[in-house]
Amino acid sequence: MKNTIRLKYILFFLFVTQLFFAQTANPEKYKYQFVVAKDGSGDYKYIQDAIDAMRKFPLAPITLYIKNGVYNEKIELSANNTDVIFIGESVDKTIITYNDYSGRGKMGTFDSYTAKISGNRFKAENITFANSAGRVGQAVALYVDADKAVFKNCKFLGNQDTIYHGGEYSRQFFVDCYIEGTTDFLFGPATAVFKNCTLFCKANSYIAAPNTPKDKEFGFVFLDCKVIVNEEVDKLYLGRPWRAWAKSVFIRCELPKQIAVEGWDNWGNTDNEKTAFFAEYECTGEGFKPKERALWTHQLKKSEAERYTLKTILGSNSKSSEKEWYEL
Repeated sequence: MKNTIRLKYILFFLFVTQLFFAQTANPEKYKYQFVVAKDGSGDYKYIQDAIDAMRKFPLAPITLYIKNGVYNEKIELSANNTDVIFIGESVDKTIITYNDYSGRGKMGTFDSYTAKISGNRFKAENITFANSAGRVGQAVALYVDADKAVFKNCKFLGNQDTIYHGGEYSRQFFVDCYIEGTTDFLFGPATAVFKNCTLFCKANSYIAAPNTPKDKEFGFVFLDCKVIVNEEVDKLYLGRPWRAWAKSVFIRCELPKQIAVEGWDNWGNTDNEKTAFFAEYECTGEGFKPKERALWTHQLKKSEAERYTLKTILGSNSKSSEKEWYEL
């Protein structure tokens, strides 16, 4: 009996050892660079085909080069597809688009995405993500719940609910991006920093609808961004609390005259005023009227604003010599 048990342990050990080496040995046989091109000049014509060919949990970052073209497809990068980089040929001509929306059949808001990014340590550069459904209600262009996700020089085109920032404890960084929408077009529970971004608002509505968990210090943080509007907008709110502990801060942002003097909305619930944290600091433009803001919102003191650094909000690598994850 003892020998039988011992043999089972030995066989199990050999199985685990073989599985480990199967996953880690011979990394050179795996492909770490892919090219997608609509004209057939790359490895694949479709982005999802390239994603499906990628090694799960790779031993090094995988780079997907996407040539100019309109990629009319719904894509998903799963949580198993970690350490993936998308690089477009040019932001205005490398376009990923689809037209799903909430209410299309049995589809809900969180199914309506054009691109869903769940693999941690994802990076994208020079790409447009669009939902072309039009003003039909909730229609997500980007659903991102990956941790340590970076988007640089990207465009996000949509209307209501353009970007869903998922993952209660995920961290996301958007730099030098253009984002447009109508209602709550930035929403979700993630900690997300927007730096040097342009926010184009296309309706009398709300920019941000954070759903920040109670135990998180930071929700949505806008640093040195510019808010612009179209001709139909005459009253625009910076944000409203999707849930009670929502947090959103605008720092050194340029605000147009169409910003409502109260700045923020409580989503029809005065109890939210006791828990949500909405604030501004040293913004500019005709829409920045700190003395007329809703009394339950905040104007940061200098000492408070100094805490809003990328390192404090997004964290830092354990080794000081390493490049920070949010640096492309």
